[in-house]
Amino acid sequence: MPLVLALRKDRREWVRREGKNVNLSRYQKNARKALKTFVSMGPVYIKLGQWLSSRADILPQPYLEELAKLQDEVPAAPFDKVKPIIENDLGPIERNFEYIDKNAISGASLGQVHRAKIKGQDVIVKIKRPGIEQVVEKDIKVLKKIIPFAMRFVDPNLRYSAEAMLSQFIETIHEEMDYRIESENLKTIRRNFRDYPKVIIPSILDDYSSKNILTMEYLPGIKITNVKALDEAGINREQLVVRAHKVFFTMLLRHEIFHADPHPGNISVTNDGSLILYDFGMVGKLDTKTRLKLIRLYLALVEKDPSRTVNAMDDLGMLMPGYDRGIIEQGIGLSIQAMYGTKVDRMEVRALMDLANKTMSRFPFKLPKHLALYMRMASILEGIYLTHKVNFRFIGVLQNILEEENIVKDAYIEEIKLAFNRFVKSVDATIAVVPEIRKFLDDTKRMRENPSKPRYTLLAGSIMSAAVFVGSTILYTTNSLMGEMGMIGSVVIMGAAIAAKGR
Repeated sequence: MPLVLALRKDRREWVRREGKNVNLSRYQKNARKALKTFVSMGPVYIKLGQWLSSRADILPQPYLEELAKLQDEVPAAPFDKVKPIIENDLGPIERNFEYIDKNAISGASLGQVHRAKIKGQDVIVKIKRPGIEQVVEKDIKVLKKIIPFAMRFVDPNLRYSAEAMLSQFIETIHEEMDYRIESENLKTIRRNFRDYPKVIIPSILDDYSSKNILTMEYLPGIKITNVKALDEAGINREQLVVRAHKVFFTMLLRHEIFHADPHPGNISVTNDGSLILYDFGMVGKLDTKTRLKLIRLYLALVEKDPSRTVNAMDDLGMLMPGYDRGIIEQGIGLSIQAMYGTKVDRMEVRALMDLANKTMSRFPFKLPKHLALYMRMASILEGIYLTHKVNFRFIGVLQNILEEENIVKDAYIEEIKLAFNRFVKSVDATIAVVPEIRKFLDDTKRMRENPSKPRYTLLAGSIMSAAVFVGSTILYTTNSLMGEMGMIGSVVIMGAAIAAKGR
């Protein structure tokens, strides 16, 4: 409760002041307490803290920065505790492995990794932590009760984000506990990159894998953030950063599945600069329609268009029913102005994070799971880039990928289609609102039968002009160009009606 009350105070002040002129040392102190609490409460809470570290719609920036330091490192269980899991799924160890190291090379919240040898091949064996399912279910049961209650003391707008976040977290952690899902994720991404240069993904040994065990080829390398070792190996770190961003954003923009957890422990580098990717338990999946919506959101931010930004956010399912469009557009407009107050090319990676942190937290938003995973991926990659301190511009890398895939063109075509559909709907709405249009249609029919009544021409023209004008004002909120054209058209209709009456 002390942490919740501290967050309540910090968040309200952060939103009100948009992160400016706040007591950063107090924020950092409270954030460090939150981090220590997550660590002390065990594996599920460490995972939750990591998940929250990219949720800019929920936490102030100093909290995000502190929770980003959470490492998924938990002391490994003794080998005699995991041995029954191996033998229950695969049979006697001596029959399956020539050798298996009883000392784990790494331990994480949900599992641990051991080196082994099978038929002369060096492999690593990822084994689920003993009894972790029971621990997870017990902690999730508690979280389902605590989080909705705690949110009552923080911010009503936060309830929507927090409830969505919790359901996404529960879904993700259950997926991570089933190594068969991770195996399929790895195989899919490996297949997608089979012809891509300098990307290495280990192969799975299916006969030695199960729901609780994942066995794959052993591929050692230099940790991507080990600057000293990379320099000693003669690796061009600027090219390495570009390559890492290209690989992960190619997954996002070209394929329907992307690695959502590219922290430094999951990426190694070979002596020739190739990237080795590990751990495919947390992935995001985007279909073509969702991908185009995301690109439309990105383009609207880059082109400083609040109206299009709101349209894209609505299409992505980020806005709650009954939202006040005018207020949200105004808030986004102010945030976009603030984002572009400094060098634009340095703001692109953080654009969505900054928007969420300074704008979304004011309103009842919900961040869809795979968009949340995208933001996590982008923020972790940015941390890798900042570690290397090289000359790098994300916007150039992204533009190359967009151009190669013709994605920008497709996104703009989609934007035009949606604008046209909104225009049609606005005209339909206007016809429903102005019943005189029906009368106009009847009068027009009578005019054809009795052309000696010129007064109907002006009446009909006035009604049609008014209808088009009202429809255009509705359309103007979503597409200013088409709205202005409609207003001009209404004037032309009125002028034509006056001219016709004069005859």
